[in-house]
Amino acid sequence: MTTLFDRYQLGEMVLPNRVVMAPLTRVRAAAGGLATPSMATYYAQRATAGLIVTEGVQPSVVGQSNPGTPGLHTDEQAKSWQQVTDAVHTNGGRVFAQLMHGGRVSHPETIGMQPVGPSAVPAVGDLFTPTGRKPAPVPRALDTAEVPEHAHSYARAARYAVDAGFDGVELHGANGYLISQFLSSTANLRTDRYGGSVTNRIRFAVEAVTATVEAVGGHRTGIRLSPGAGIWGATETEVPEMYAALLAELAPLGLAYVHLELTTAEEVLVGLRRAWPGTLIVNPAFPMGPKKADGTAAQRWLGLGADLISFGRAFIANPDLVERLRQNLPIAEDDQATWYVGGDQGYLTYPAYRHEG
Repeated sequence: MTTLFDRYQLGEMVLPNRVVMAPLTRVRAAAGGLATPSMATYYAQRATAGLIVTEGVQPSVVGQSNPGTPGLHTDEQAKSWQQVTDAVHTNGGRVFAQLMHGGRVSHPETIGMQPVGPSAVPAVGDLFTPTGRKPAPVPRALDTAEVPEHAHSYARAARYAVDAGFDGVELHGANGYLISQFLSSTANLRTDRYGGSVTNRIRFAVEAVTATVEAVGGHRTGIRLSPGAGIWGATETEVPEMYAALLAELAPLGLAYVHLELTTAEEVLVGLRRAWPGTLIVNPAFPMGPKKADGTAAQRWLGLGADLISFGRAFIANPDLVERLRQNLPIAEDDQATWYVGGDQGYLTYPAYRHEG
C-alpha cells in the first residue's frame, strides 16, 4: 500500500516523501516585490516536505493581487529569490514557485492601474489594499489581441524562476484568479475565441501552460486547479466536461503535475484522476475536507489514485509536519492573527516538536 512516506519520481527529481507544502500567502516580501532573508529561513525550515510550492508570485505588475507579495518579473526580484532556493536546497528540499496573476482580484491602490480581467465584471468580495479592505473594482476587459501577452507572462516569470534556482513552477489556475476567471461563466462573458464554449473558456489556460512548457520544459511545469470552487464569484458551469477537456489538452505537454483542490464532488475528482495520465497532487482540505492536517484523509486519497498530497495551513505552525505525520504527533495550531501582518512573529517562531525527557 502506498503511503505518504514513500519516495516518488517527479519529473527528473526523486521526492523523499509524498507530502507537498501547498502555496500559502504570507505577504512578507520587501518593497518592490523582493524576497527576503526571513522568507529564505521560512521555506528552509519546511524543506523536509517532498516538494514545496511557494506563495503566489506575481508574473507582472498588473498581475499582483495583494500588497506585500513577491514578484518574478524583474532581474532584481529573480536575484532576491536565489537566497530562498539556495536555503531550501541546502536543507535538502525541492521548491517550485507558484505563478499567480490576480486578474480582476486586485486594486488600483495596490498596482497603480486598473486591474484587468476577461470581462468588465468585478470580483465578489472585499480585497486587501495598502489602506485596508475595499470592494473589488470593475476590471478593464482585455482586448482579444492583449490576451496572449498575459498568457505569456507566466512563461517569462518561469524563466526568471529557473534562473533564480527554482526546480519548477506551478501556474495558479485556481481560486478565482486570472486563469480561473477565464474558465468561469460569470467572470468571463466574452464572445470572442476566449469565451462562451468550453473549448474557448479553456483556451487561455492552455495557452499559458503551453507557453510555460516551451519556456522551461514540461517537467518543470505544474498547474493548480479548483474545479467548481466559485471563489471571488468566479462561478463555473459544465464543470466535469470543462476540466476533462482542459486535462485532455494539457496531457500531451508532459507536465510535472496537476494539483487539484477538493472543491467539487468526489466522483468528479476521481473521474479527473482517471482522465489525467500524469502525476496528480490532491489537497484534501478545506473547504470540502478537514481543515487540519489529516493523515487518514491523505491516505484515503492516495488510495483513490492521488500520487502526492498537499497540506497548506498545517505547515504554518508545523515546520516539521512530515515528521509529525510520520510519528502521529500532535499538530500545532497556528495563530491566524499573524497570517498577513508581516514580521517574523507567527512566521519563523513555530518550533519543531519537542519530545519530553
